[in-house]
Amino acid sequence: MNDDSITIRILCPKLVLANSGLQWLIGSPFFPPLTVVSTVRCIHDNSASADYDKESDDLRTLLLKGFYVIGALIIKTADTEKNASEAIDAARRLRRLLSGEAELPDTVTIGAVADSLGADIKFFVSRLENSTSIETVDYVLYDDNPEKFVWERGCLIRCELPIKLPFYYPANNPSDAEKRYSHAIESVATKLKEPQIAYVVESLSQVSAEVPLPVLFRGKDLDFDTDLSNIKLVGEADEDDTKVLSCAHFCLQNISAPAIFSAENADKIQVSVLLNTSQKPTKSTAPIAEYYPALEDARLLVVDLKLDVLCYATKRLRLIYALSKLVVPGLVDQLNTMKKAIMPYLLIQHPQLRPFHFSPPGVLQPITVIYELSYGETEMKQVDVRKSLHSRLGLPFDRPLLRIANALVLSTKDSSNSVSLRKGSVLLKDVHIGIPSSGVTGGSASLVQGSYEYYHYLQDGFDDSGWGCAYRSLQTIISWFRLQHYASVDVPSHREIQQALVDIGDKDPSFVGSREWIGAIELSFVLDKLLGVSCKVLNVRSGAELPEKCRELALHFESQGTPIMIGGGVLAYTLLGVDYNEASGDCAFLILDPHYTGNDEHKKIVNGGWCGWKKAVDSKGKNFFLHDKFYNLLLPQRPSMV
Repeated sequence: MNDDSITIRILCPKLVLANSGLQWLIGSPFFPPLTVVSTVRCIHDNSASADYDKESDDLRTLLLKGFYVIGALIIKTADTEKNASEAIDAARRLRRLLSGEAELPDTVTIGAVADSLGADIKFFVSRLENSTSIETVDYVLYDDNPEKFVWERGCLIRCELPIKLPFYYPANNPSDAEKRYSHAIESVATKLKEPQIAYVVESLSQVSAEVPLPVLFRGKDLDFDTDLSNIKLVGEADEDDTKVLSCAHFCLQNISAPAIFSAENADKIQVSVLLNTSQKPTKSTAPIAEYYPALEDARLLVVDLKLDVLCYATKRLRLIYALSKLVVPGLVDQLNTMKKAIMPYLLIQHPQLRPFHFSPPGVLQPITVIYELSYGETEMKQVDVRKSLHSRLGLPFDRPLLRIANALVLSTKDSSNSVSLRKGSVLLKDVHIGIPSSGVTGGSASLVQGSYEYYHYLQDGFDDSGWGCAYRSLQTIISWFRLQHYASVDVPSHREIQQALVDIGDKDPSFVGSREWIGAIELSFVLDKLLGVSCKVLNVRSGAELPEKCRELALHFESQGTPIMIGGGVLAYTLLGVDYNEASGDCAFLILDPHYTGNDEHKKIVNGGWCGWKKAVDSKGKNFFLHDKFYNLLLPQRPSMV
């Protein structure tokens, strides 16, 4: 590469999200120029052009401060350069709306053109903001480890700010309420920049006992004038400037980087806002109360706002700039967004607006969504909101990824992914991770998608040894639906499972509290009753025929991804995957055995073979599946929902 060549770096795993339309290319001021972090679809458009006002309103909420629009991708055929110019013009127009400035400094803008299949993407750039000239990109680099690129150098900064906003308006002139409300919002936005306001910065780390002490900044310490593009990072400035604390001061994971780079494992910094409404007097005086009588009848209105802003910053950014260029603008934007949403309902019941942060699969950077909590998550208005978000982000429409339960957990509590709690006891999660290989040469492994909890004999102090294996397999399956947020019901006890079967008329009342076995058919009834989940049932006449079902089972794990219950004779198992060599027919089954009666110790369970790969016939010639028993396999189907 020569010095004059133009190179674009692509971090996002999937660049083309649809077979037509316009997409926005997202970058960061903290990355090298022309680095594409992600892409989102333009969903407010028609045959003529995009609705830029609606797009800017949406993206102002969706994109964390620390990310911004650096270009656009258009999916069209025919005149490539003309389409690239159209994409660049669209990106510039949106960027001006997002910034609130009529004119922006010269910034290189990307224009990409793709065919409907997304196989052929051509990139162009325009170097000057008002130029119509475009240049062809010489090189496009696709990063092998984009998560590491984003999270090794960056951190998350969070600021929560609950506000009770009281104001008066004339009783005989309700229309004046909107003006008073707008004025109150503007006053709050102004206070965020006042000299006496205080910002307390502290670590939100979960990995070290050596947490730095919080640091306090006042509004007078901040710099709201310098453009982010002109800010020098720590290590690039003069010696005197390096004495100013950077975000790295609170990033403990830069000492010992996590094995997994993700938003969940990123360094996190918490910012709290404090307002000193009293001043130190020059001399001692008695308190003074001033009374301003209203000139006319007035009514008091109180608006509850809960701001929750998440920002992304390089660890080398000084904290004063993180506050003045990311946190405070983020609070002001969110304040104005909520103001706009509440305004039509100001004199009636106010919407219960609450921001949530998500890190959906395939999207490198977190996003922020403001939900209306007055509606239940299954009501159509909320479902439509999530569908539009799935469409914008290119997410599948058959699984819930943006429900409240999917939100990022940003707290100081241990958020370990290996265990969960149930009735005071600890349950292991995803015990198959890290187990030895199956031994199938040249096989292709198809596994359960997502997390589950391991249920087995004698848990919760309940003795079901000898009869409860199918109940435990059902509990594991229901835990999968809970952890993937398809359901919010608690994992049922044995008695609750039995009661569900009585309620639908499958069993007599005497069945409740008994020690009777259940099989695949009963499990399907319970899943339908408690979760509304449908199931397929495979019947196999003999355990010897189970390897013949490997191709069908592999397809289930690839398309549905749910755990499978296998019942045969008096035994039931949970199937978590298959490893299958289609050419040789060799296969293995990943079995989670509910018959385990020991403590929940991962090493003991794996070493004892209670979770591991099983061949239909092992090396000693022993059959794992009995040849003289028939087997039923319960294949729960993933609901199609968002």
